[in-house]
Amino acid sequence: MTRHDHDLLIDVRDLTKVFRTQRVQEGMWGAVKSLFWRETRETLAVDRMTFSLQRGEIVGYIGANGAGKSTTIKMLTGILVPTSGEVTVAGFVPYRQRRQYVRNIGVVFGQRTQLWWDLAVLESFRLLGKIYEVPEASFRQRMGELSDLLGLDEFLHTPVRKLSLGQRMRCDLAASLLHRPMILFLDEPTIGLDVLGKSQVRDFLRALNEKEKVTILLTTHDLAEIEKLCERIIIIDHGRKVFDGALDRLIETTIPRKRIVVDFERDPQPEDFAELAARGVVFRRLQEYRGEFIFDRRAVAAGELINRISARHTIRDLTIEEPGIEDVVKDIYAQRGLASAGGAFSLENGRPLEDEQRRLPNAT
Repeated sequence: MTRHDHDLLIDVRDLTKVFRTQRVQEGMWGAVKSLFWRETRETLAVDRMTFSLQRGEIVGYIGANGAGKSTTIKMLTGILVPTSGEVTVAGFVPYRQRRQYVRNIGVVFGQRTQLWWDLAVLESFRLLGKIYEVPEASFRQRMGELSDLLGLDEFLHTPVRKLSLGQRMRCDLAASLLHRPMILFLDEPTIGLDVLGKSQVRDFLRALNEKEKVTILLTTHDLAEIEKLCERIIIIDHGRKVFDGALDRLIETTIPRKRIVVDFERDPQPEDFAELAARGVVFRRLQEYRGEFIFDRRAVAAGELINRISARHTIRDLTIEEPGIEDVVKDIYAQRGLASAGGAFSLENGRPLEDEQRRLPNAT
């Protein structure tokens, strides 16, 4: 589907954030020196980040701890002011037009709640409705929709402090959507949730996106969640973007290998498949009557390989295994680690990125 400019909701250009901290020296003499001169340390948290999101997209924004995910989200929501670069969201500059801007976005930080701890859930919702100036009729209608989707009825009159983590997270999601925002920022929304809780949140987000076309930017360490929700992902490392594109393309670009595990009628031997080695196929006998084939999907198609195998042995059963997103992300960081001496590896253009200094000590 062709996208048009009027579908553009988030536009980020060369967004940079540098944190400056002052180091106080130890001891009395250090304290005296600090009165006249302090060492300032600069940490580059987000480095010239550029990307855009279209209306209705669900995009996963992932990276290791300290990669700059939360810092980016905070600049997009107007909590932090960028050091340099440009950002517009829904036509607003977040940190300049925050009062008007927040009516168009919803935000969930998994480790913090926007609800009042000692108030009943419904009372917290009513207060938020007043803050966002949601008309009473619209509030009642929205509460009905969110209660049905998230199953809130059983604890609407329970104080927030008595909710389980899963219940509180569902309430925080509802709170962020009371005013019908067009964009939802989620920073670790399922942190600490069990399998059932994660599944409920995931189902809700999928339904919300399909029904209301809410654009979602999601950061999480749960890569299975990304795999099930997002068609597009952005991967960052040390504040810089290393990939932006379709999840399928990422897997094919980064780990083109596939694995086929085959159960045979008779016991396979390596020499049975010696000619496949010329096509780059590696065979390994796993146990009696079972073996695995590891191959590059760019060199040989799975169907062709299966035909060649079955021409030599009768197949009882087989499983084709695709690399998962966890394998992909591990491989990306391994490649960047190996490339660090000559520049950080970039998946976007296949060339090393300039090896920028990340920390700038002794600046004044």
